[in-house]
Amino acid sequence: MKKQCTEKRSFYSVMLAFVVVIGVLSGCSGKDDKTSEQLSATEIGKSIEQAVSLKEMKKQDLNKLQKLYKMDTDSVDDFILYTSTSNVKADELAVIKLKDERQAENVKENIEQRIEAQKMKFKDYRPDEYFLVDHHVLKTKGPFVFFAVSTEADSMERTFDSAF
Repeated sequence: MKKQCTEKRSFYSVMLAFVVVIGVLSGCSGKDDKTSEQLSATEIGKSIEQAVSLKEMKKQDLNKLQKLYKMDTDSVDDFILYTSTSNVKADELAVIKLKDERQAENVKENIEQRIEAQKMKFKDYRPDEYFLVDHHVLKTKGPFVFFAVSTEADSMERTFDSAF
């Protein structure tokens, strides 16, 4: 009988320890981390601005977004767009949050058309800028589309990735 009582206590002790461990681990699950639904393109843009200098670029509006990427602006939830202040430079940064993440591939295809047009523009005219366009970063993460053409595109991408 004493053995049975000891076994029950051991069982309850193990179960209690298990519950405590689960509680602690769930407390460390990163509740402060923002989901892609809570995160905005503007917040990601601010993080990128802190990580790299965008002083050679100009912030653009929704009309420019539509013009460059031939996209339905009604599908955009939030965005940031920077382009070069000069038409002889290829620098460009876009973080677009879509209302429906199923549209991300469409937007990505439109940006790829922009990339091809920029390659044609700079290929024989500005080889350094062509190199930047050729080594662009274009990716999607949930409802977000990220596009960067810059000497600092890698840093921009790391900042974008770390937002999630």
